[in-house]
Amino acid sequence: KLLGEGESQCASHCGRALRGEQFLNPPPEDGDGDACSKQRTPVADRPVSYVTLGDGSLHNGHFLSSYNLARHARYRRIKCPVVFGISDNGLSISYSTDGYAQALFNPDIGAGGGGPGVGMSDESTSIPIFRANGTDMLDVYDKTLRAAEYSRRQSSPSLILYREITRRFGHAATDRQRAYLSEDDVRSMTESDVVSGAVIQAVEDMGAGTYAEWRDRFEELGHMASKAFESAADEEKIVRREDTMDRVSSPMVPVSRLPTDMVKGIVDADPDETTAMKKVSSKNVGKLEVMRKHMTRAVSESLERNPDVVYIGEDVEHGGYYLVTDGLAAAHPGRVVDFPPDETTLLGAAVGYSQVGLTPVVEIPYAKYLDCGADMFYELAISNWLTDGRTPNGMVVRVQGFDRGVFGGNFHTHNMINHMPPGVDVVCYSNGRDYARGFRNAVKQAKGGRVVMLVDCTHLLNLRHLNGRDRGWETSYPPKDEIMGFDDVIRYGTSGKRAVVTYGNGVVTALQARRVLSENGTIENESDLDVIDCPLLSSVPSGLKEALADYSSSSSSSSSSNPNSGGVLFADICKEGPGSNPLSAMVTELRRTDDLPDIWDFVAAPRTYNPLGNTVTFLNVEDVVEAYGRLVKRGKEGKNSQEEASTKEEERGPEEERVAQ
Repeated sequence: KLLGEGESQCASHCGRALRGEQFLNPPPEDGDGDACSKQRTPVADRPVSYVTLGDGSLHNGHFLSSYNLARHARYRRIKCPVVFGISDNGLSISYSTDGYAQALFNPDIGAGGGGPGVGMSDESTSIPIFRANGTDMLDVYDKTLRAAEYSRRQSSPSLILYREITRRFGHAATDRQRAYLSEDDVRSMTESDVVSGAVIQAVEDMGAGTYAEWRDRFEELGHMASKAFESAADEEKIVRREDTMDRVSSPMVPVSRLPTDMVKGIVDADPDETTAMKKVSSKNVGKLEVMRKHMTRAVSESLERNPDVVYIGEDVEHGGYYLVTDGLAAAHPGRVVDFPPDETTLLGAAVGYSQVGLTPVVEIPYAKYLDCGADMFYELAISNWLTDGRTPNGMVVRVQGFDRGVFGGNFHTHNMINHMPPGVDVVCYSNGRDYARGFRNAVKQAKGGRVVMLVDCTHLLNLRHLNGRDRGWETSYPPKDEIMGFDDVIRYGTSGKRAVVTYGNGVVTALQARRVLSENGTIENESDLDVIDCPLLSSVPSGLKEALADYSSSSSSSSSSNPNSGGVLFADICKEGPGSNPLSAMVTELRRTDDLPDIWDFVAAPRTYNPLGNTVTFLNVEDVVEAYGRLVKRGKEGKNSQEEASTKEEERGPEEERVAQ
């Protein structure tokens, strides 16, 4: 019952092992239990996850992290039936590993000298090691079978070291073996033939068949291999780039657009309003709460409604760093699970969970920590593309500890979203109502096989007030049938001459800047400036294109008699500069599709790092106010340029007209 194999990407196989046995046993017919329930399984039916790698890959962080996770599971007596199969031929391409694999997994060496082998003689953490002669097929079969049976019976990890293997082929076509191997080395490797040795064993030692029968079988297998290559060569090849783009992600699960009355902002634009400025529909009347409370409720709701959903992360069982999972471990036993602080194995385990049919929600404690698991993050992003949808990695990744804050400095207030590869939908919500509606969509898309990453702004989690003590940023929890799809944007006003496009913390900053602009007389009242909250960051939502049509200077909805009308300011809470923020890429795409208003400007946080105990480096109200002034100036200059061009056109003489033509 081997669930799969792989190269040096071992973490997903640990994830399969950690959850495979539980999931592969369906819940009872009466409905008691769920997909994560622990049940007694006959030993012969217990699954084992098997992953292979070479001795060079022992140095790879994926293996080291995964092997450590497996040992940690053994120490904690957590079921993790995974078998690591390591082939040792003494070479990592041209680099000689010089017996390091033997030393690494030698408990006598490890116990005395330091390094990864330390503590392997301790029964509480040691993983049983089975050593096989890699040139002896019977020994390979015997030791592999014994290792798999051990892991199956004990629900515990094991390792097979295939020794004395002779490399028969170079690493790739570009591997110039004679640059680092002598002619004698190459000749000796060529003459080594494991298959011939196995045939001799079968005939001479076991009496299994004759040499003629094995020769016929060998030729039959060769013919099968040739046919397989011919079949692969005849397969339809990718010739259009559209074919490669269609397979990037699983198809989007259809979600209806929200009606107009549900995409209004949560505060009123009326500057004369002196109360909390709430715009809560009759359907949504309920207790007003901060964003964090609604996030907790949204996660709990997803666990209640979807028995395949599990929540994993670091310190999540006691509530997490920001209390988003507070009380959920008790409410949903066995489905809110802590992992050791290692993002590589955390994300990799989520891949394994997804591959056995679960829908994991993975919490990354701080946005900067995603860097620590970046390679695994890119692995899970590309999986659907590599397998043409046969192995989707549906999951939700919650990245918190993002943007404005005073704790921990740059590594806990990271404000760059530089991990947005193809295959990942990235969203950032600004308030509790929209987060709950968007989280429902994220889980829905993940169950359909997509990877959705939610980036959560720390400053917003417990924010109550927008201006003064107005409680303007508290919301009621939305009805369970309200789902906010990726194409929806939220509009704080629809009658303004201009708009600010932003997301997350930027929405609060833009609304506060709008109040300042009204008070200092730059705009007559707050309704003159709209704010568009655009949660989707990985592509341009259709809702944004539709909204931007209102702010072109030539738009019928703009005041054509006002020379200052029209224009959009893009305000990004991430750092300015290449590869750091999503809105600059969005501007480029809008220009390419002719959806960008002719008058626009851009502002972002400064391109530097965030100090401890200070918010000076984050996008602030003054930045938006100043940028709005530039936008107005651009509008005036653009209007003047158009008038000058029109005047010159009228003043052309016949000769000038002929030359111009």
